Amino acid sequence: MIKPLDADMFDDPVCSDRAQPFRVGDKWTAMVLRCLEAGPRRFSELRVPLHWITPKVLTETLRSMERNGFVTRTVHNENPPRVEYELTTLGRSLLDPLNTACDWARTHVPQIVEARTAYEAG
Repeated sequence: MIKPLDADMFDDPVCSDRAQPFRVGDKWTAMVLRCLEAGPRRFSELRVPLHWITPKVLTETLRSMERNGFVTRTVHNENPPRVEYELTTLGRSLLDPLNTACDWARTHVPQIVEARTAYEAG
């Protein structure tokens, strides 16, 4: 069994949606990629660290990721039904570029925040 997702995994200001200078897919795709990198997850597991995203928006993001070939959605024939989302090979291929972008953002986030603050003040 894989380790449960941490509810605070995106609370770091560098990981917040406001600090992301790069975007893969829609606004939440990169965060969902991070949640799925250790293995398949159920919708309720994804909701733990992505608690500020409405269920509707998370569903739309997962559907878009499935349509683009980044995730597979598996419905297990159980009662109650169990649905899991897992990265495809294509989805996994986004992790290295995402890591590079995150490393760059960690280094430059103070400059990004400074530039945005100056822009908004100006």
